[in-house]
Amino acid sequence: MTEAELRRAIIAAARRMNALGINQGASGNVSARVGGHMLITPSGVSYEALTPKAIAKLALDGDGGWTGPLKPSSEWRFHLDILRARPEAGAVVHTHAVHCAAFSMLREPLRATHYMIAMFGGPDVRCTSYAPYGTPELSALAVEGLRGRTAVLLGNHGMITIGRDLDEALSRAVELETLAKQTFIASQMGKPVVLSDEEVMRVVERFKGYGANAQVKAPRRRGSAA
Repeated sequence: MTEAELRRAIIAAARRMNALGINQGASGNVSARVGGHMLITPSGVSYEALTPKAIAKLALDGDGGWTGPLKPSSEWRFHLDILRARPEAGAVVHTHAVHCAAFSMLREPLRATHYMIAMFGGPDVRCTSYAPYGTPELSALAVEGLRGRTAVLLGNHGMITIGRDLDEALSRAVELETLAKQTFIASQMGKPVVLSDEEVMRVVERFKGYGANAQVKAPRRRGSAA
């Protein structure tokens, strides 16, 4: 995507988070890599009021200096540090999804009660300890919690997912909240069975080709414009 297209895509992703019910108000934030920079939603602005020019821009090799008419999200630090630490990641999504936040309040990781945990790279999604929002301490916890994973729960806070692009990061956020909700419901009914690490890692390997069809563009109809 061009930078202009990516700015519009970030706004669309932020609005979709709320429409999907995995975020409330402007509590979450979305970022994406563009060249040697990061684009991120601004602080405290309704997603419905966002314009492409309002998206803040920070250098990935900088110290937090930004360009734009509005300050970047108060969580810019962990977005920046995650994109630095994970060169394969093109986007970061952070939300306060209800069930994920509930597990984070309990400081409970999400375990392999369903094989879809493999989508996140291993047999669990870790939950970090607590650190105040926007701090270097929280950023360090987030980066470490994501080691070998594509999702993490932040203690007493919410969740983070990463992806190659915005679509993948957002899809993982939806799947993570679904998994948290399923685990919660199963826990009310009894004691969920946890799959072995070996079984989950077999599914991780199978998932490496999962979603390949999403990269295939639909064929144009005869006579359609290029």
